[in-house]
Amino acid sequence: MAAHPVSPLAPQSYPDLPAVAGVRFATAEAGIKYKNRTDTLLVALDPGTVLAGVLTTSKCPSAAVDWCRANLGHGKARALLVNSGNANAFTGKKGLAAVNRSADIVAAALGVAPEEIFLASTGVIGEPLDAEKFAPVMVGLKSRLADGPWMDAAKAIMTTDTFPKVATASIDFDGVPVVISGIAKGSGMIAPDMATMLSFVFTDMPIDPTILQGLLQPAVDVSFNAVTVDSDTSTSDTCLVFATGKAAIEPILSADDPRVAVFAQALTDVLEELAIHVVRDGEGATKMVSVTVLGAVSDTSARRIAQTIANSPLVKTAIAGEDANWGRVVAAVGKAGEPADRDLLSISFGDIRVASLGERDPTYDEAEVSAYMKNAEIVIRVELGLGAGSGTVYTCDLTHGYITINGDYRS
Repeated sequence: MAAHPVSPLAPQSYPDLPAVAGVRFATAEAGIKYKNRTDTLLVALDPGTVLAGVLTTSKCPSAAVDWCRANLGHGKARALLVNSGNANAFTGKKGLAAVNRSADIVAAALGVAPEEIFLASTGVIGEPLDAEKFAPVMVGLKSRLADGPWMDAAKAIMTTDTFPKVATASIDFDGVPVVISGIAKGSGMIAPDMATMLSFVFTDMPIDPTILQGLLQPAVDVSFNAVTVDSDTSTSDTCLVFATGKAAIEPILSADDPRVAVFAQALTDVLEELAIHVVRDGEGATKMVSVTVLGAVSDTSARRIAQTIANSPLVKTAIAGEDANWGRVVAAVGKAGEPADRDLLSISFGDIRVASLGERDPTYDEAEVSAYMKNAEIVIRVELGLGAGSGTVYTCDLTHGYITINGDYRS
């Protein structure tokens, strides 16, 4: 598969991610699928590292997802191995053998227990993963383990991504800094139901793994579960947060600890930034779109309506063509299966109200709206007038580029 141009929505600059105490990593070219590019990431984690995870709800999960799900309950981690180019999904007993062999190779190199090793794979579905390709590069990976640069790690897990995705935050607790740094990959097959979406976040915060797990799901719900590129949920979606506990502060051992809210917000900020990068790198995307629904009967209802609008091929292609076809938004609201009243419905593109109370707004100006649609970032706001529920979903337009990328993905 040929490389594709960097997304026009790519960031102009990237943050410098600081080292996270207790985390070292290295990348390699194992030749999983791609040639002349890194495709393998090994992360070594110091003793005492705990973790939390959220995995795909797909009923056809990859072998790596099954592996992670089986080991998450231990709450401890010493290593992470990620490969791109092959999802090791729908590979039957060969997939199970591959994850076991992958873990054994890492365990032998680092001297850790296989159940403390976490695995993630992304790429083509249905192709057996040759885990033996990890063996010849493992010695080199171990010898090169270092606390940076994070961009190398982010690049190694890319598939159709056109730019690496990184984010970081720092919190100060009584003069002691706590770092949260993360990477993600994702460009297509993005409709999170937990998003091909992988994300790995690392922090030196000392925290009980049960509390960390409780914080992760709500953070995922407003980040990775609030984005969609093409309405397709991956077999491989994985979000793991590793906490080394190296920061010189008392650990968070209770949900009533006042530091919980501060840490949770910083974690959410990092995940939201990574999720937005995924949308900005949507396959073939030229426009970033946010869809906000207000006045729904509940937040859940609002989010479902927003997701329906964001997933509509008619809405997304209209945006790609810079056509303010708000009738397609009306149609999406109507098919969402949630409470809505046609005669109370109002729609705005940016600050321009295009429809109100069930009909075209009396101030509607086609030229004004058409000019707005030329922006790289489009905001759609729907007001239902039924209640206090609200929700936002982020998406991108749907262009010929998406077809080009996915038409030859296995070629």
